[in-house]
Amino acid sequence: MFDRPVGTGERALLVHIELPVSAHQSSSSSSDGLLQKAASLRDEAQSEFYDLVLSAGAEPLSFIKGKRVKPEPKYFIGTGKAQEVKDAVKFYEADLVLVNHQLTPAQERNLEIMLQCRVLDRTGLILDIFAQRARSHEGKLQVELAQLSHMTTRLVRGWTHLERQKGGIGLRGPGETQLETDRRLLGMRIKQLNKRLEKVRKQREQSRRSRQRAELPTVSLVGYTNAGKSTLFNQLTKSSVYAADQLFATLDPTLRRVELPKNLSMVLADTVGFISDLPHDLVEAFHATLLETREADLLLHVIDAHAENRDKHIAEVNSVLQQIGAEETPQLLVYNKADLLKDQKPRIEYDSSGNILRVWLSAANNDGLDLLLESISEFFGKNRVQKKLNVPARAGQWRAILYEQVDILEEEYNEKGDWLVSIETTSRDFDNLLKKAGFSDLLIEEKTVDTAE
Repeated sequence: MFDRPVGTGERALLVHIELPVSAHQSSSSSSDGLLQKAASLRDEAQSEFYDLVLSAGAEPLSFIKGKRVKPEPKYFIGTGKAQEVKDAVKFYEADLVLVNHQLTPAQERNLEIMLQCRVLDRTGLILDIFAQRARSHEGKLQVELAQLSHMTTRLVRGWTHLERQKGGIGLRGPGETQLETDRRLLGMRIKQLNKRLEKVRKQREQSRRSRQRAELPTVSLVGYTNAGKSTLFNQLTKSSVYAADQLFATLDPTLRRVELPKNLSMVLADTVGFISDLPHDLVEAFHATLLETREADLLLHVIDAHAENRDKHIAEVNSVLQQIGAEETPQLLVYNKADLLKDQKPRIEYDSSGNILRVWLSAANNDGLDLLLESISEFFGKNRVQKKLNVPARAGQWRAILYEQVDILEEEYNEKGDWLVSIETTSRDFDNLLKKAGFSDLLIEEKTVDTAE
């Protein structure tokens, strides 16, 4: 379908153009602070781009940087900088040029014509990484949909054959051009992918309904990419999900059941990490996967405590959560990698009302995980209640059920040989017990104590 410029290697030139962060940076009252903040953001953007390139498997040859007040319409990076890049491509014999910005289709086309090599913008680079990481059938479908949606706007690039009508015996004369054919084929494929993903969404919805019927709360790990979510997931679930010190190590969601203190259980979901300027096509394509986050009862917002711009990372994650409609879901902030900071020990921090605000831990060292489980248990156990039951001697099956499903605080016998059992459980689990035939006859109402008060 495409005639790309010659060269299929991975030797890459990196290009980053510094643009003004905001129009109010010239404020005289805090100019030094703003300049320092801008420099920090610039350094992080370049470092993150370099990590993206390495994650994609490319070999960085040189990092070409520049400054502009605003992007240039034709090349984005400017004519002079484009000539500098062209000279570098020839000198280093580069196979492709990676630009740390979102380019328009026309800008990519113009740069490829001038540089005579492949040009990929930030969005295309992230899509390529996702294509490498996808392992499940669902993940591959989602990545392909995102790639095709991105590609449809880039059919008119440096290839003039696309604008010609097809030639040859039986193909001459009026009819659709090659470009129109390619657009039609892409449109058909996108429709097929959407239908397949709709089936995946229905399957996921059935799984969610099954968990709801089982009264299992869902907890979803979210956070900036490479914050340590998969390492934390493995430690909590005793699993072996792929975890590495690289961006987007996790792409396909994984769910596992985890036992909590106080006889509670949850389903923990490990999801894809977020990043600044996450392509909109990816957010749309991964709608089915991100539903696990939107429908969760609690979000564990994993934060790299050692990152210099962790506040910016938090803001980026919250921005994506807002895009998918999960901004109202309760969050528990989990500051990971505390071992890399001085005088930071695993601990729980509370707000003025006594609610858990954040948990500090080190997933890699397995420090503080008990505090996290305790915090999650406390969150889901806010509405725990204590009840006293009278279980007749002939109803031994009820005693077995209680030992299996609730916490037994105290047990004694009366003169009839019946069991007097004091239990503690959540309001929701106790309501489920009440629905079972005969359970309500066991309850001694006047002994009810609500621990949430």
